[in-house]
Amino acid sequence: MNFPFYIARRYLFTKKSHHAINIISLISILGVMVATTALVCTLSVFNGFQDLVASCFTNFDPQLKVLPAKGKTFSATDPAIMKIRKDKDVDVACGVLEDNALARYGKKQAMITLMGAEDNFANCTDINSILYGKGRFALHADVLNYGIPGIRLAMYFNMGTSYPDPLEIFTPRRGTEIDMLDPTSNFNHDELNSTGVVFSVSQKKYDQGYVLTSLQFAQKMFDKKGQLSSLELKLSQDANLSLVKSHLQETAGTKFKVADRYEQQEDVFRIMKVEKYMSYLFLTFILFIACFNIVGSLSMLIIDKRENIRTLRDLGANNQTIEHIFLFEGRMISVVGALLGIGFGLLLCWMQMRFGLLKLGDESGAFIVDAYPVSVRWTDIGLIFFTVIAVAFLTSWYPVRYLSRKLTD
Repeated sequence: MNFPFYIARRYLFTKKSHHAINIISLISILGVMVATTALVCTLSVFNGFQDLVASCFTNFDPQLKVLPAKGKTFSATDPAIMKIRKDKDVDVACGVLEDNALARYGKKQAMITLMGAEDNFANCTDINSILYGKGRFALHADVLNYGIPGIRLAMYFNMGTSYPDPLEIFTPRRGTEIDMLDPTSNFNHDELNSTGVVFSVSQKKYDQGYVLTSLQFAQKMFDKKGQLSSLELKLSQDANLSLVKSHLQETAGTKFKVADRYEQQEDVFRIMKVEKYMSYLFLTFILFIACFNIVGSLSMLIIDKRENIRTLRDLGANNQTIEHIFLFEGRMISVVGALLGIGFGLLLCWMQMRFGLLKLGDESGAFIVDAYPVSVRWTDIGLIFFTVIAVAFLTSWYPVRYLSRKLTD
């Protein structure tokens, strides 16, 4: 057995001559435990929110989306796009064109994102699962063009799920000179009719800003005939997402980017990751402060064991061996605190997932979920354990090295 570790273990679990040293050692363990528990719970809650947001997007966003690497649109007949449509792993391919427009209903108006899609959009996404109303999903019929607004936009216009009057759409007319005498001539203008449904993604970006319509209507309104802003893909059931994505990226070349659901919402998830790791840094700073209790415990232990240290030196132990004894002591305190903190943190996470102890609001149904979501990731647990050990070593190394030499000379 390693001699410094053996002596350190005896120092940790045996009774000291001063009862205060035992109390300070216990406080050190509890301090590390509390900080570790806070790290486990906080990072798991951030993971829970990330998973919650991802689950909300899956009903509207496709599995993969092909986007132009430069610019906003591309030709629907581009050879790479046509090849992707015919790929054996692609079950459904749906062309989409979206851009900003002005919507007016009654006396109210709002800037929206007009999203035109091919008729197979419902087969490409799970849009039918988030439709509300007595109508059905449809984008056009004969000469009529339909518009399906987000639920918050419908509420803003007071139009309900089945609006009786047409929804007016205005877009800037391209390639014409501005006529200040007749401003309305500078805009394309058309109307959308109701199919009796609205959609709810439970995300403000979509529910308050999107109107879904036919691709032909969007191409006409934006003066972009034969153009797409994206090609949305649904893969075959047995297809491997990551492998197919890599394969399609090779097919698309440098002109296009193939994005999965997380990359389609890159800005949202980037912000959430920044918030998560900023919380990790702040809690690590608190852990630093908690680990200074270990320094106090080790300092008092060195003073208490001064005579023992001199005896060990007489038996042949050098300064490095003495230092290792108390460094092992600090590491064992941090390991015990880390394991207890991780265990208690996992218990709290399980209780939150099982019973929903911490609520998001006083009223049930006010949010997507009633309680804080929690998702434990073992990579985070490993990072937390490594962080605790590293912080404890950094905070105790120099004080132990200094005191073990100074007080025993």
